[in-house]
Amino acid sequence: MKYQRHNAIRELVATSPVTNQDELRRKLRRRGIEVTQATLSRDIHELRLSKGPGGYSMPSGNGNGSGAPISFEDDGPPSIEEMIESFGLRVRQAMNQVVIGTVMGGAQPVAAALDHEGWVDVVGTVAGDDTVLVICPDPRQAVDVEARLRKMLES
Repeated sequence: MKYQRHNAIRELVATSPVTNQDELRRKLRRRGIEVTQATLSRDIHELRLSKGPGGYSMPSGNGNGSGAPISFEDDGPPSIEEMIESFGLRVRQAMNQVVIGTVMGGAQPVAAALDHEGWVDVVGTVAGDDTVLVICPDPRQAVDVEARLRKMLES
């Protein structure tokens, strides 16, 4: 099923504008492929799709993104911005901690991306299924972390 889903995603991106994950999920559903948002996010990462002003495109430049071949300089995990956009629902500060609410199954990718960012005001993260606990050195830094994450969530 994964192979068929990846082929369908490749074809959709190459033949029509796909501007966001929700649109891609709807187009897949019309083809009879039901997929969760978490699975679709993993597929996008595995296929190394990039998102440009015109939508998603393949690494070869096929699709409606930038229209030019894409060069991947780093093979690291997705950024915290991408993970918050894909999985984030809410964020709230509590003393020296920040709690991030995510879709079901989204907490671990968000926590991993945040850990990978190496923010100096984040001591560490603990992820459940739909909640990430972000531990900061003090309440002031937790306010800053919450503000950065909220900005990402609201953009």
